[in-house]
Amino acid sequence: MAIFQYKGLDARSKRVTGLIDADSAKAAVAKLKKSAIYPIEVTETEERQKALKFRLPWLEERVSPLELTVLTRQLSTLVGAGLPLVQCLSALTEQVENPKLKSIIAEVRGMVNEGSSFADALAQYPRVFSDFFTNMIRAGEQSGALEVVLKRLADFTESQSRLRDQVLFALMYPVVILLLSLLVMLVMFTYVIPKISLLFEQTHQTLPLITKIMITVSTIMRKFFWLIGILAGAAVYGFRRWKKSPEGNARWDEFVLKIPLFGQLIRKLAVARFARTLSTLLQSGIPLLKSLDIVKRVVNNTVIANAVARAHDNITEGASIAGPLKASGAFPPFVIQMIASGEQSGELEFLLEKAAEAFEREVETTVNGLVRLIEPFMILFMAGMVGLIIVSFLLPILQLTQGIK
Repeated sequence: MAIFQYKGLDARSKRVTGLIDADSAKAAVAKLKKSAIYPIEVTETEERQKALKFRLPWLEERVSPLELTVLTRQLSTLVGAGLPLVQCLSALTEQVENPKLKSIIAEVRGMVNEGSSFADALAQYPRVFSDFFTNMIRAGEQSGALEVVLKRLADFTESQSRLRDQVLFALMYPVVILLLSLLVMLVMFTYVIPKISLLFEQTHQTLPLITKIMITVSTIMRKFFWLIGILAGAAVYGFRRWKKSPEGNARWDEFVLKIPLFGQLIRKLAVARFARTLSTLLQSGIPLLKSLDIVKRVVNNTVIANAVARAHDNITEGASIAGPLKASGAFPPFVIQMIASGEQSGELEFLLEKAAEAFEREVETTVNGLVRLIEPFMILFMAGMVGLIIVSFLLPILQLTQGIK
């Protein structure tokens, strides 16, 4: 189904513009007339772009978390103003700038206008609207509290995006230092060392072991760079294939949780996401079993997802949530205590929200601590490698000068 941009006149002869989805331009004109709009101009949009994306999928426009947050908040405001959903979606198509998102909203509006539920229409685009998102919308439609659910969705998306940005921004400096270190090493081994080694070849001097090692490494890097590139690419490809397999993914997720320092950070991130997501789902009126089924797909860690799945099975048998989560060993005692207290007091969603806030603060503190710890080690590593190369070539030069004396 194509997307058409139209210009026309409404029932009051007021000029209107917008987007409409239809199988052809003729069908688009017919749909506009049914909506009491007299079309003046109807043109198909983004046909060339879609054809290009079909051939080159990596050029496809992406919908960022920020764009999704803004869209959700705008929709919440429009729904709260008492406007019909179709009219709200029509307004959004004119406000959204991302072409992909504009096209999707126009198609969703068309499906809703033809009698589909909002959640079912969004579910047609799983790469943009996750199971979590569509189930929240479905709960809002069924309970008549769509405005409240949309606001919670916007808050949730914004908090997750902010947490991710904080982690990425904090780790940016160490990554830049590492890349600069690797670049310096590459220049030293492929350009500087070969130039210096020519001097030693002409003098036929006996070189120290460390100098021989440096020259050998430099020679291998220059002569077999193509082989090194192939082996590195094959290793990356093999690792990604292994990690995509169920067994490989499970083993990798288990391994990363045991990495010193970083394992605790990854665990805290996953637990914070678990608590925040489950709290948001329960507050929106989604049943606990359904909420756990959604949460296990968004925590991004097999170990924690398996623990959530066991909790789901235990509840169906009449047991509590806290028991299997504690037995898994994947959740910190603080979270287990909060969940147990929430089950007993009937305030599970409230205590989960407080646990999520606590762990999000811990993640920020841990990241800042890691960055302060890593920075001096990165600088020392870079200085040490450069110093080792300099010393390895200063030694034979000193021997040469002493021999001349």
